[in-house]
Amino acid sequence: MLAAVTLVSPDSAALDAVWAALRPRLASVKSVDPLGPGALDVMVDRQERHVLSQLAQEAVADRPVDICVQRAEGRRKKLLIADMDSTIISCECLDELADYAGVKAEIVAVTERAMRGELAFEPALRERVARLKGLPVRTLQQCYDERVRLNPGAEVFVQTMTKHGAKALLVSGGFGFFTERVARAAGFTEHRGNSLLDDGERLLGLVGEPILGREAKLAALESEAEALGVSPQDALAIGDGANDLAMITAAGLGVAYRAKPVVAAEASARVDHGDLTTVLYFQGYRQAEFAAIYRS
Repeated sequence: MLAAVTLVSPDSAALDAVWAALRPRLASVKSVDPLGPGALDVMVDRQERHVLSQLAQEAVADRPVDICVQRAEGRRKKLLIADMDSTIISCECLDELADYAGVKAEIVAVTERAMRGELAFEPALRERVARLKGLPVRTLQQCYDERVRLNPGAEVFVQTMTKHGAKALLVSGGFGFFTERVARAAGFTEHRGNSLLDDGERLLGLVGEPILGREAKLAALESEAEALGVSPQDALAIGDGANDLAMITAAGLGVAYRAKPVVAAEASARVDHGDLTTVLYFQGYRQAEFAAIYRS
């Protein structure tokens, strides 16, 4: 059975160095395929995945190269489940709202602990949202306009997968106000998020129940896979924080994007250096297959 070893880097010299170090240690190379600038796909036969992973990690050392080792069969996923904050977009929306409320420093500290898995997500969310009480509702749109930006490659990543038939779901422990807009901007099929309660003019400092957290993200993956008639192995899950961990470990390809250590340690692949198109290369897509927006 073939295994795919994919190397991706924004530094071509680093990629060449890693391949030079790795090639002599691979027992049976069937093909070497440049997928695009800074992306190399290697098909290997008769070596165990964990052995290949170890060899690739040793070859990478401290070079800025992202690696993915997986079975070649079925690596183009039919379902994408993606976190929003600090994954598809570059910020944490709750932290940015806290800035408008004048309490960002204390909120960021709680967010960081929750993302690292040091605090349970649901009570940490309630605690932070409570500090937003009285914030004008119009601030949400102001925050979106001024602070929310898609991470590099997000549109291409999502729209390439949907172009090739995958369903793309944005699922966030953040808020539906933002998931709706980010889903539309990036090209997701659907979105799910929590709700901030208000009186029509100001936030009440309350979040709608039940809260969408770690287990709800996993449930979304499982229910969407069932609805599509596919297995969780046919899904790709990507995120950066502890509340993404369950869906990441359940998916056929679980990707830690610029992730906290607890997530990076458990994910089957990591993106620490490239942009989000790296995950397309991990699935064997060639740059020529990317959504047209990439080449415009």
